[in-house]
Amino acid sequence: MASLPKTMKGVWIEKPGGTEVLQYRTDIPVPEPKDGEVLVKNEFIGINYIDTYFRTGLYPPPHYPYILGRECSGTVVALGPNTPSDLSLNTRVVYTGQYAYAEYTPVSANYTIPIPDSISSKDATAAILQALTALTLIREAHPVKKGDWVLVTAAAGGVGLWLCQLLKAVGARTIATASTAEKRELAKKNGAEALLEYHDEDREKFVGKVLEITGGEGVAVAFDSVGKATFDAVLKTVKRKGSMVSFGNSSGAVDPFTIGRLSAKNVKLLRPTLFNYIVTREELQQYAAELWEFITKDKMDVRIHDVYPLKDVVRAHQDIESRKTTGKLLLQP
Repeated sequence: MASLPKTMKGVWIEKPGGTEVLQYRTDIPVPEPKDGEVLVKNEFIGINYIDTYFRTGLYPPPHYPYILGRECSGTVVALGPNTPSDLSLNTRVVYTGQYAYAEYTPVSANYTIPIPDSISSKDATAAILQALTALTLIREAHPVKKGDWVLVTAAAGGVGLWLCQLLKAVGARTIATASTAEKRELAKKNGAEALLEYHDEDREKFVGKVLEITGGEGVAVAFDSVGKATFDAVLKTVKRKGSMVSFGNSSGAVDPFTIGRLSAKNVKLLRPTLFNYIVTREELQQYAAELWEFITKDKMDVRIHDVYPLKDVVRAHQDIESRKTTGKLLLQP
């Protein structure tokens, strides 16, 4: 630690709220890695919609002040006791965890993996959380089979574009919804087969179109990241013995739900999170290895919307909440 600075740049919040609570600081103490941790000098920091949930208090952070951020790439610059041998000093890594909006972050080795030479640090950051979310959704939340019809809402968003690409790679047939014609065309370029608009006043029409596309059956699984605005209509599109996977709240939290509604078609309802699929380092390594192979073998598009200086974090949060972005937003210290 002797060669490292005493303080660093970072962004923290001291209370929940809008973008006005985001504080860019230059006097945050550089942390020391504890047992089983490595200290990473951050290069690219990923922005995710979940960051806005922690900022607003929808997901209460464990303490205040709280440094936001859930993923990053960088270089290992210090080791705590009992770290794995593949995480030596100067190793280029990507991680999922807390406190990423900073120059340096102490990270559990369980959530840190080396980046292969075939993947850039920028692409690794852009992929690790959103792409792993998409991959675990199609592998574990509902194991998607070749030929399955699948509905993806917000299909031009970060996770949505990865779902479109991965679903195409495994042979599924995707119905994509997005808010503009431009976004729907982007979803098509990334593997979606059918494109639909979604408007609150046309919910029954939307359901009817999904049933028409699927020959009256409905979809094997619906992956919905929008939440409150789309949940009821999307649930109606799921076929008998299918799955409704709700994994986001970009329009607000889903209203209280009567579980008996599922019995009409024996539908399974899930609210999964990525981190419960990668609890162990072995699970993270398994899915990361599969993801790197998809990216290189299937030449997947790692779409990056923009790279913002860390000090412009307010603008970055405003952009992601506008729902006008496509692909990944990154910060750079």
